[in-house]
Amino acid sequence: MSCKNGYFQLIIKEDGTYIKLFDAVSGGQPILYEDISNYFVDKRIYEYDKIALGRALATLKDTCEVKLTRAVIPPQEEYLKVTLSEDRMFAKGRFYPPTNGGNLLSKEDIISSLVRAGVKYGVDETVIYEFLQRRQYCTDLILAKAMPAVQGHDAQITYYFNTDLTLKPKTNEDGSVDFHQLDMISHCKKDDLLATLTPVDYGKPGIDVCGNVIRPNKVNNKVMRYGSKIYLSEDGLNMYSEVDGHVTLTDGRVFVSDTYEVAADVDTSTGDVVYDGNVVVKGNVITGFSVKAKGDIEVNGVVEGAYLEAGGQIILKRGVQGMNKGLVKAQGNIISKFIENAEVVAGGYVTTESILHSKVSAKGDIIVGGRRGFVTGGEIRSGSLISVKTAGSHMGTHTLLEVGIDPKLLEEFRELEKTLASLQAEKEKISQAIAIFRKKLQMGSQIPADKLESLKQITQHNLKIESQITEARLRYEELKIEVDNNSSGMIKVQETVFPGTKIVISNVIYFVREEIQHSKFVRDRADIRVTPL
Repeated sequence: MSCKNGYFQLIIKEDGTYIKLFDAVSGGQPILYEDISNYFVDKRIYEYDKIALGRALATLKDTCEVKLTRAVIPPQEEYLKVTLSEDRMFAKGRFYPPTNGGNLLSKEDIISSLVRAGVKYGVDETVIYEFLQRRQYCTDLILAKAMPAVQGHDAQITYYFNTDLTLKPKTNEDGSVDFHQLDMISHCKKDDLLATLTPVDYGKPGIDVCGNVIRPNKVNNKVMRYGSKIYLSEDGLNMYSEVDGHVTLTDGRVFVSDTYEVAADVDTSTGDVVYDGNVVVKGNVITGFSVKAKGDIEVNGVVEGAYLEAGGQIILKRGVQGMNKGLVKAQGNIISKFIENAEVVAGGYVTTESILHSKVSAKGDIIVGGRRGFVTGGEIRSGSLISVKTAGSHMGTHTLLEVGIDPKLLEEFRELEKTLASLQAEKEKISQAIAIFRKKLQMGSQIPADKLESLKQITQHNLKIESQITEARLRYEELKIEVDNNSSGMIKVQETVFPGTKIVISNVIYFVREEIQHSKFVRDRADIRVTPL
């Protein structure tokens, strides 16, 4: 070692017992009076000159020898004092030199001393060997070490979706509160990773220097709990969704569903609902809120002035009161108890018991039946069939019933009419501007550079307008042929159609001027023919 503690050695002479003191070197620790005193207690030496010893320690330089007592003690062997740490994680040894004539300790003697002190595990023979080679005294050496326990850890489940849904609404820049976007749904796609399990590690027991088992700290195990429409990886450590839908964590169990259920109303407590699967609303959909689903929408209550859009069908068990601003739109069918003051658009059929002052269009049939079965006011368009009990009213309420062409195509056809008229008007203005420029050039007028640049831009825009007119006219002509030549479609009135009702079948118009009962309306070339049911 690079440093050496101070130490002492008893010397036995004919006239008594002496102690020889060796000062510390190379930064080692000096001799402590307490160390000598404890050694004397272990060796049962109680009577000695304490004053002389204390004076010698205080003035020690290099070495000195002090007579302790006139008594001649027996020769003492090299001595090892073993101390166990309180937690028994190590055994500390402190060696003291033998007296003159005393024996040195062997490796076996040292190990025997450790055993007597209770050491049964972890003896470090390398430290013992180094001591036997260099023999340093009054120095603490770690002669045995425990094998500490390897601590484990709890199992841990990491969730990759929102498990802490707050209902705090978003605050807009102007300080108002947005109750529409509450982020209450944790959406998931098919094969999305939902959760990961980090397995429990129970750790590994250790052994203290006395041979006792050291138990690692207790840990908690966890397992991933889940419902249907979920699958695990082969090692059971990763959880995935089997479907597009939403995921929730309830009482430590993960659930995935492709149907999102709103327990009460869609209102400020839920915000707008946007969902990839089906949506079931147990209550009402309140004015100003929306429900958008890629699947079906089912509402047990009333839909007020709200917006509903479904990739599948929409079922409204108590109907829709649109307040002239509600819109219900489905790629599939729409089934509603009643439709009032609303706009309804279906890619399939529409069936209801009554329609009042609404705009309803469907690619398929529109059936207004049941106990009431009336259509009063508004515009009703179907690509195939409209079947009602009564149409219009005694008051002559304007009511439109139109069949024979897909309402979407018809709407496109009419929009193209407006677009062509607008483009043609814009082209006339551009043509007039270009004509004025040309007249000035023919007259030899000087035109500034910025005006010439304007002429260039106008000319380019004119070419663009002409291209748009050509494209729109081609599509318009295609649709016009389909509208004019389509003779399919039928309107059935089981009871009465009242004056004020307008019948349109594939662009052929018929105005009802007197009550007609139990009849059907079909196109017959350029006319509409009314025949009994």
